[in-house]
Amino acid sequence: MGLIHIEMFATLDLVGQAPGGPDEDPVGFPFGGWQAPLLDEVAGAQVAAAYEGTDALLLGRRTYDIFAAFWPHYEGSEDSEIATLFNGVPKYVASRGKPDLSWAGSAQLGPDLAAAVREIRDRHENVKVVGSLNLVQTLLREKLFDRIDLWLHPIVLGVGKKLFDGGAVPTNVTLLAPPAAGPKGTVYLRYGLADGIPATGDMSAPDRGAGVAPAATSEA
Repeated sequence: MGLIHIEMFATLDLVGQAPGGPDEDPVGFPFGGWQAPLLDEVAGAQVAAAYEGTDALLLGRRTYDIFAAFWPHYEGSEDSEIATLFNGVPKYVASRGKPDLSWAGSAQLGPDLAAAVREIRDRHENVKVVGSLNLVQTLLREKLFDRIDLWLHPIVLGVGKKLFDGGAVPTNVTLLAPPAAGPKGTVYLRYGLADGIPATGDMSAPDRGAGVAPAATSEA
């Protein structure tokens, strides 16, 4: 069985909407392209390394349309390695409509998304989910992922669609590598899905450990 890896760029308040450019999602969102001023060589190298070994892409309809209009024209550019990778691997598209699948190697998933994703996981070794917030929220809700690579950027937008909007259930994850910060303050976090659901405790219990003060309540 292969692995489903979610690759996600988010702000400090976990907005993941339209990081790439102002035309990515222009309706009602004033900060399209918020990631561009924060890019640096460290983050670029991290992203490139994260895609190593990818043998399939799993995308939502909007992200697929953006990628299909861009990457087929960029082989031979400075982004040629990613372009060659994306153009060469199978692309699976989650959509209720009828997307244009003219990008070579593209196929639409069936109506039972969870079953289709499980089938893809059985067919491939290293499946990457890029952007695609609606799809990501379904995968989080169904726990149909194995790893989340999260680039957390040092800005707060206050508006926009968030990574966990309506798409999360109680889930444990484990940190797979030490956090890594770039020169512009972006922090790279790599988490893996873990068993069980979050536990609870009592910070005021006698066995909580010496020198640990009770936490402030949300009602203070």
